[in-house]
Amino acid sequence: MVKISVEIPEELLDDLDEHVGEDGKFVNRSDAIRASVRKTLDLLDEIDERHGRLETDE
Repeated sequence: MVKISVEIPEELLDDLDEHVGEDGKFVNRSDAIRASVRKTLDLLDEIDERHGRLETDE
């Protein structure tokens, strides 16, 4: 996997950390951020599809 560096405001990081760890939904911050990126890309694909902007492999 490629590693990247991002700047995140402290309040977002604090909110993210509430969902990470033994009692959280995600194992670590990287897992949480990957899930968020996947979800965002899926939503953008849905929006593009509704507007006829989604490219297909046909």
